[in-house]
Amino acid sequence: MKIGFIGAGHIGKALAKKFVNAGFPVIISNSRGPESLQPLVNELGGLATAGTSEDAATADLVVLTVLWDQIPGALAKVKDQLAGKIVIDTTNNMNSGAADKPTSAAISELIPGAKVVKAFNTLIAATLDTDPVVDNGKRVIFYSGNHPSAKETVGNIITQFGFAGVDLGSLDQGSPITEFGKALSVLNLVSYPN
Repeated sequence: MKIGFIGAGHIGKALAKKFVNAGFPVIISNSRGPESLQPLVNELGGLATAGTSEDAATADLVVLTVLWDQIPGALAKVKDQLAGKIVIDTTNNMNSGAADKPTSAAISELIPGAKVVKAFNTLIAATLDTDPVVDNGKRVIFYSGNHPSAKETVGNIITQFGFAGVDLGSLDQGSPITEFGKALSVLNLVSYPN
């Protein structure tokens, strides 16, 4: 399975490393063009390539990891390509207020044919980039989505990375409590075996 990245900021870099270390080929894109990503591609090694957002959208699964105000522009060119695909939404609206709709609801409206799964948005990049195993326990990654098979795929990836996945249910249930500043935001929880 090839993984496409729309965005290559701190979270994108940390996740790209996790995917490559787990043996997944990745294609990374950003708004500045493929040539700007060459240092990251060199760092990630042979499983990584750089491309445009359209190139990234051809992958089997796509990770959306751009700043909130860049989302409409980032998705406008690729929304048709994302129909039927799993899109992992790592975004946070850092300026969100109580009246704002959850980020994943807004993203689902922009790419209505995609299977959006909210994940990897509650840990800061530096924590996400570290070993998920802590003192015989595993760091927790929360995820939610409206498509059971898409959630299962993302849950399996979370487990493959070495994290403990916690399924929060639908996007309406999970996304609001994982938003920046909400109950589960930036919690570095560890799950220990019984």
